[in-house]
Amino acid sequence: MVKYIPFILFTVFTNAAAQLMLKYGMTQLGPISFAGVNPLVKILSIVFSPFVFLGLCTFVISMASHLFVLSRVELSFAYPFLSLAYVVVAILAWYLFGEDLGGMRIAGIGLICLGTICIAQSGSKIHGETSVAELSSHPSVHEVSR
Repeated sequence: MVKYIPFILFTVFTNAAAQLMLKYGMTQLGPISFAGVNPLVKILSIVFSPFVFLGLCTFVISMASHLFVLSRVELSFAYPFLSLAYVVVAILAWYLFGEDLGGMRIAGIGLICLGTICIAQSGSKIHGETSVAELSSHPSVHEVSR
């Protein structure tokens, strides 16, 4: 199970990086207004602005990594790790963009980290592998050993 943690963390960090790029890209564009503009043209100009486009591409990489992880471990194990992206984003948004990081957010970040540690300690069944408990309870194992 531990061997997939680096892939899970890669997913977390690319997800967080995508959020930060999207935020930076949108601050560069300023407030969005569709007044007097073809909405499709406006949306395309947003999507293809450099940091927004880079953020979207990073999301694709993050999702590809997440799909790899999901092919190997249980969803109920892998998915909660994505909450760590909030931790990374909150800290970097405070550092890079001067966003508020008050006591309640810090407490929430602590709870997210604690919850993720609990989930990591619980382990997960790896897809395609059979546990010792499953092997010992399987009838064919007992028949072979007779």
